[in-house]
Amino acid sequence: MRILIALVALAGVVVSTLALRVHFTTDVEPCSFNEKWDCGMVNRSPFAEIEHIPVAAIGIAGYLALAGLALARRRLLLAVASILGLGFALYLSHIERDIIMVWCLYCVISQGIIALATLLSLGWVAAERMAKRRA
Repeated sequence: MRILIALVALAGVVVSTLALRVHFTTDVEPCSFNEKWDCGMVNRSPFAEIEHIPVAAIGIAGYLALAGLALARRRLLLAVASILGLGFALYLSHIERDIIMVWCLYCVISQGIIALATLLSLGWVAAERMAKRRA
């Protein structure tokens, strides 16, 4: 399970890296389809940084931390970190939907990745607890 979670987290690193690239370029992005789907608009908005740190960079760091926790078999800490990451991603989705009113494809994919990582980490914790009860 730890390898699967680490691979999912590494997929998050890749998607966050693509979003970070958008943050720092002014090129037309391949993920900008129309007025409702525009990665550039989202990743260059005032909400794309926290204290001058790009949200995508925070995502890269977070996904690397999840991969490290998974590989270190820190199940409970991984589950807590995943839940926090999911909460942050849901907050960012709220900003996209209700404030910017534009979606970023990379952000939506990242939302799916963190949701999957959270489900896997919670499943790993539950499986460990069930195994201890049987023993």
